[in-house]
Amino acid sequence: MNNQQGNRFFFNVDWITILLYLALCSIGFVNIYASIFNPDHADFFDFSSNYGKQLIFIVTGLILGFSILLLDAKFFSVFSPIIYGVTILLLIVVLVVGRKVAGNQAWIPIGSFRLQPSEFAKFGTALLLARYVSTFSPKFKDFKSILFAALIVAVPLLLIMLQPDAGSALVFLSFMFPLYREGLSGYFLLIFLGMIVLFIACFLLPMYVNILVIIAVGTYAMYLNKRKQKMMFSIGLATIIAIGYLFMVKLTYTKVLEPHQRSRIEIMLGLKTDPKGAGYNVIQSQIAIGSGQVLGRGFLLGTQTKYGYVPEQSTDFIFSTIGEEWGFVGCTILIGLYLFLLLRIINLAERQRSQFSRVYGYCVASIIFFHVFINIGMTIGIVPVIGIPLPFISYGGSSLWSFTVLLFIFLKLDSNRMGFI
Repeated sequence: MNNQQGNRFFFNVDWITILLYLALCSIGFVNIYASIFNPDHADFFDFSSNYGKQLIFIVTGLILGFSILLLDAKFFSVFSPIIYGVTILLLIVVLVVGRKVAGNQAWIPIGSFRLQPSEFAKFGTALLLARYVSTFSPKFKDFKSILFAALIVAVPLLLIMLQPDAGSALVFLSFMFPLYREGLSGYFLLIFLGMIVLFIACFLLPMYVNILVIIAVGTYAMYLNKRKQKMMFSIGLATIIAIGYLFMVKLTYTKVLEPHQRSRIEIMLGLKTDPKGAGYNVIQSQIAIGSGQVLGRGFLLGTQTKYGYVPEQSTDFIFSTIGEEWGFVGCTILIGLYLFLLLRIINLAERQRSQFSRVYGYCVASIIFFHVFINIGMTIGIVPVIGIPLPFISYGGSSLWSFTVLLFIFLKLDSNRMGFI
């Protein structure tokens, strides 16, 4: 690298985003340390502990991230089909040789390390989706292009569902928002919202009531559009699909979901209480976060954290440690950092000259937002516990590395925005 290239590298990279990344990783390390703190092994550099391993993951993640910044920006567009193909292959391999943990066959054992392919499939899918959508200038709207874009997302989603890892699979629904930015009709977002409403209605109301309501709404809509034959046909088809969706939800719930996943949904919807079973994690997490009050109990002083009342506290429930030891102020600062990061990514995405870079940037923002919203939501009990990590904070090499790659690829694309069309 000559001096001119070196200067361009240092000045074009968005260092504000990198500082936000480092701040989140640091917060994660400190709170992982607090969540498993043992006075007999208090060394920050105890590499046999989870916090010691996380430090290794952070350092190697930084090496990986800065290595990405040294690559040619066009590499990611040109090789996106290969990257996507490799991640799909890993998702197939894990179904054959993967190790089962908590009922999910989602990890490939590599010595003492466990690789989770579903984490890496996110940026692989984002790259190929960005390349495909960027071939439609300026926007894509026809049914064929939308169908193929949906297929790109559906393949990894279905493979992950076979593990079965419903939490990681649901993350892929976030790709709808970049597509909406690029011209996807708002009707698709309404359909998505309708699917959520029907899903909840399946559990709160008898099946025959839901069917009657759908038929009544469909009939009324057809009456309002009785002079538009094409619209009447679409409404009739949508009514049939909605009824079919109800039966599919019931079938999936009874035949596909694991018992613990069904229990979490029932608890979240208030259909049952299980304080010593499936609801235990959430109850203890709520107690931990609530006990932090405004300023928190202080670093290493959280009783819920210190005595291990919250299971999986260094991974899925790391936010409860932050809530207990740093209080409302600490939680607000963390959420503020995430909000700043998301707004920064969207701002960078909007200034891209390349449609590929813009679509990819929105994919990055959508994935991070989905993870943050669901993870924090499940620790405070407003969404089901589906077991997805808090970006850059939760313990885990696969999670940290995949989010690092996801983010630093976009930083590389942004640094070369004036030369990559």
